Amino acid sequence: MRRLPRPRTLRGRLIAGLVVLLAISCAAVGVAAVLELDGFLTRRLDQQLQTTGTSFPQSLEHGTAKPSDRDGDEHGDTRRQAAETFGARLLHGTVTQAAVVPTGSTADLGITLTAADRRALAAVPVDGKGHTVCLSALHDYRLTAWPGRDGDVLITGLPLEPVQATVHRLELVAAIVFGAALAVTGVAGAVWVRWSLRPLSRVAATATRVSELPLASGEVALPPRAPESDPRSEVGRVATAFNRMLGHVEDALTKRHAGEERLRSFAADASHELRTPVASVRGHAELALLHPGPVPAQVTRALERITAESARMGEMVDDLLLLARLDAGRPLERRPVDLTRLVLDAVTDARASGPEHGWTLELPEEPVTVTGDEHRLHQVLANLLANARLHTPVGTKVTVSLETDRTTAVLTVHDDGPGVPDDIQPGVFERFTRADHRRRPDNRGGGAGLGLSIVAAVTEAHGGSVRLESRPGTTTFTVRLPAP
Repeated sequence: MRRLPRPRTLRGRLIAGLVVLLAISCAAVGVAAVLELDGFLTRRLDQQLQTTGTSFPQSLEHGTAKPSDRDGDEHGDTRRQAAETFGARLLHGTVTQAAVVPTGSTADLGITLTAADRRALAAVPVDGKGHTVCLSALHDYRLTAWPGRDGDVLITGLPLEPVQATVHRLELVAAIVFGAALAVTGVAGAVWVRWSLRPLSRVAATATRVSELPLASGEVALPPRAPESDPRSEVGRVATAFNRMLGHVEDALTKRHAGEERLRSFAADASHELRTPVASVRGHAELALLHPGPVPAQVTRALERITAESARMGEMVDDLLLLARLDAGRPLERRPVDLTRLVLDAVTDARASGPEHGWTLELPEEPVTVTGDEHRLHQVLANLLANARLHTPVGTKVTVSLETDRTTAVLTVHDDGPGVPDDIQPGVFERFTRADHRRRPDNRGGGAGLGLSIVAAVTEAHGGSVRLESRPGTTTFTVRLPAP
């Protein structure tokens, strides 16, 4: 039973269960009817043997049995015997005479018995009850044995063939009728179950559409609610509960989207408003450093720090403003960009900024061209290289490779540094994620944690993807961009 295929759907299980139960019921009814009919006909045959008695085997005992002329001889010994009636006389367990009433008026009564037939006849209990015995010359017979007057045993029998034919006929009719009933019930049950489970199918279809929606960010439009059926039924209660749950999910998504929009608007407005005062602070600090008169060293140092931090804050404001614009879905430039040249320029700049690192290039023979915003793609490369330079110790080897399969441009930045910790990797492309104190022992440098988030946002805006694979001794950032 374990090897039989099992339906996977609820509809299939219900239909299969219905058909199996009906098949069991039909089989039980058929078997009971066949057994009852067989027993009834066999008992009728035993009653007929009781009525017939020992007249035929007694005629064999006295040697008076002869074929009767059913049209004219009123005294023939077989006249009142049914056709194919069997008679036998046994003396001391040995068959002395055996005969069968013929079906025709001139047929011979004699019969040839084998040794097995004689043993079977000798084994019939002398109790006046019917017993089934298979005779090789006559097939199955119902036999009854009585004690004779001379110490012998008289056996009378009737063929079981009419009983068996009737029972086999019933078996055939039952098989045809029950088979047709199973086929009709299977089709009708499939239609009925399908109709009964339509509300559940609609709920499942709605749930499938909801599961295919991206719910992580952005505005989400949920599909129409599942049609509700009778609330008193199980399916109706499921549909009602599911629609109520969708309502709660929709309210939560609406509030989340409104919060995201407010946060994006605040980030964009704050970044835009901060650009001017930050630039003003930086300009006044630079102007103060240009003062021709004597300036104390402490003041000079303070002005230099103000200038550096103002520049750093300006870069952070620009990054936040860029992310806000990307979140708002503002389109980027769509022009052919020579990605090979961008890689060469970015690596040259990185080699100048980090001469203590080993920089290696692996470029294809033919230029790789993509469609996008050249300035933003250069920013992606610069951020990845800056990440490798700032978060790895001196002497780390950084390999930048570029390849294409004519449909996708693949850019990889690999370093043999300490790797990104496992607990940081899931959120490495989120904003303000910093792991510089773990990847770089001396903790020099490090930004605000916006570089990789800009890489992910710009790459997704170009229809591409970025992935990180890192373990101790190897870290690889892979950027995929669609190539024309």
